Amino acid sequence: MTGLERSDTIPGEGEGGVFSQSWFPLCLSEELRPGSVIGVDFLGGRVVVFRGAAGGPAHVLSGYCVHVGADLSVGEVVGERLRCRFHGWEYEGGGGCAATGIGDPVPPRARLFRFPSVERHGIVWAFNGEEPLFDVPALPYSEEAMVVRRTVLEEMPVEPWLVQAHTMDLQHLSLPHDFTLDEDPNDSVRIEPWSVGFDLRARLRGGARFDVRVDIHGTNIFWQTGTLDGRWFFWIAPLNIPGPGRSRATFVYGARREDGEDTAATEAFLDRARTSMMALFDDDTPVLGTIRFRPGLLTRSDRTLARYLDYVRKYPRDNPARDFLT
Repeated sequence: MTGLERSDTIPGEGEGGVFSQSWFPLCLSEELRPGSVIGVDFLGGRVVVFRGAAGGPAHVLSGYCVHVGADLSVGEVVGERLRCRFHGWEYEGGGGCAATGIGDPVPPRARLFRFPSVERHGIVWAFNGEEPLFDVPALPYSEEAMVVRRTVLEEMPVEPWLVQAHTMDLQHLSLPHDFTLDEDPNDSVRIEPWSVGFDLRARLRGGARFDVRVDIHGTNIFWQTGTLDGRWFFWIAPLNIPGPGRSRATFVYGARREDGEDTAATEAFLDRARTSMMALFDDDTPVLGTIRFRPGLLTRSDRTLARYLDYVRKYPRDNPARDFLT
């Protein structure tokens, strides 16, 4: 034997110039005040997210002016348009250039790439593609009925699909997370065109009861709803792709207020839920930053991981904005 037998390789994000076609978190909605603009690294390039002065929906556009390439994030919002700081070219929310600063006629092809975008769960999302393949999932309760928290983590040197591979590596629920399983989660695995997932009924390290539905949407959105000791909560952790080999996670989690409960009591439960979830994250962090993920000698206990890796290999990839982002 001259070397390990390995499964087909997993294409890296950005390999061949393309990335997974999914929804990606760019910023928190609360960061984008009316009349403001934010620059974000995305898909190996630069995009801008801006909101018109009237406070309407956020717009996500390629980040460099088509005139001579100035970074539009250092520009300003004027009314409902984004104005380049260098020569005053103005762009509508749909990406088209509406005016040049000097007054020359706008060249016919002067437009930015407009990403499909949506604001949901307090996040501004952008889809990598001209038309979304699926919707950002919804929650069963309105935000007004819940207490919700949000935080953005520092960038990590790992690709989103690899982070999600830890979720679909079901043997690692017991090793290293120390779950005591009521039933085999492999028996509940779901493989859909744009998502994979499973149901988990178990006890956590320390004995807390954990009954949840876990899904990965696209290759980058961790989505979990269910109960901790009988009380419902949700935990969403989508990851952006700033560039190849990089990711940045946004955590959004919350719980429904129970009848007659004050906010402080709901917050106390969320503290407990966060401690439980972050303990799992802390178990994985030393591995995520150092692993060379090379699926090789997989065993029967890796059968769901193998199905997930096949899902990632076949997942659609594109980058229609590539000529605009750098």
